[in-house]
Amino acid sequence: MVDLGIMPPSNAYLTGAEQFANEKAYPLKVWVCQHCWLVQTEDFTKADELFTADYAYFSSTSASWLAHARQFADSSIQQLALDSNSFVVEIASNDGYLLQNYLAQAIPCLGIEPTQATAEAARKLGIEVVSEFFTTELSEKLCQQYRQADLIIANNVLAHVPDINDFAKGIKKLLAAEGQVSIEFPHLLNLLRLHQFDTIYHEHYSYLSLYSVQNVFSAAGLRIINVEKLLTHGGSLRVWLSHTDSHYQVDSSVALVLEEEEKAGLQTAQPYINFQKHVRRIADELKAFVSQCKSENKTLLAYGAAAKGNTLLNFAGITVADIPVVYDAAPSKQGKFMPGSHIPIKNPQLLLAEKPDYILILPWNITSEITTQLQNMAVRGVRFVVAVPELRIL
Repeated sequence: MVDLGIMPPSNAYLTGAEQFANEKAYPLKVWVCQHCWLVQTEDFTKADELFTADYAYFSSTSASWLAHARQFADSSIQQLALDSNSFVVEIASNDGYLLQNYLAQAIPCLGIEPTQATAEAARKLGIEVVSEFFTTELSEKLCQQYRQADLIIANNVLAHVPDINDFAKGIKKLLAAEGQVSIEFPHLLNLLRLHQFDTIYHEHYSYLSLYSVQNVFSAAGLRIINVEKLLTHGGSLRVWLSHTDSHYQVDSSVALVLEEEEKAGLQTAQPYINFQKHVRRIADELKAFVSQCKSENKTLLAYGAAAKGNTLLNFAGITVADIPVVYDAAPSKQGKFMPGSHIPIKNPQLLLAEKPDYILILPWNITSEITTQLQNMAVRGVRFVVAVPELRIL
């Protein structure tokens, strides 16, 4: 589908200039299976090399994501009638951004989170966390040590799983007889339609359609009973699953999304074969804009040291010579350097002393949140820029 060249892992932020020379990078290619239509990277890295103890992504950094989590927790508690006798498990619970809402309602919960820094942040909130990668083997241990879950949540983790079939079998084993599973993932249909190539990086092993997800979980003995379309991460799906033999009825939303994917040709080669061309266009537009800024003596800074930003910058060949600094609200990233481009990451408070002509917003999926936060810059005449799916000056 696409070849993005040699790329460092997108969340492998560098702590000092001495690391630049020995930075690891791997081929980043995405392939499409014409049997099951699962889209995956060609694996050159292992999960434990990517999701390290100092993994820098903390979910709670984004206010809009916290609000999304709170809304989901409230609705799921009501929908499933969860109470102090229930048991909720979140796979990839990160820093407790979601489970804190169940804890506040005195609903027993458990997080599964292999990255130590985020797991510790969750523990400080009072959330119990198992610091391991979720597998069928771990699922068996959890059933013995705890009990089967009434609700299993897996938000934006399915793409990060090297062995997706084992992951699905583990969920099947951990789920109570009449329990439900909620899984959120960026929808492949949006990636293709809006040319969201910057969401491709080594930490994302799979790029998911409802069709391929249904194949995976059906083989594990689970069925999709409902689908919700979400605006998060540039357009996501939230799928609800239960055991195949549960009493739940399948909602009409499942057939509707499957039909939409089929009409878009997702089970044919057509949508995939031209993707590289769109990627090249986006990169060329950004490079041309950077060159124009230089020729006109305009200053260009960046905001949001997101993993997707690293894919964009590195494929376009943008370095610290083009953009001298990127500002990010996550303390875990401040003082470090972007992988590949080696752009330093600084606290957004330092931006107040600057008056650039343009600010390139790298996490375009939260553009409205960022422009609201930086409203004082806009008042001073600063223009905001996004590069995906096309270069736009806001």
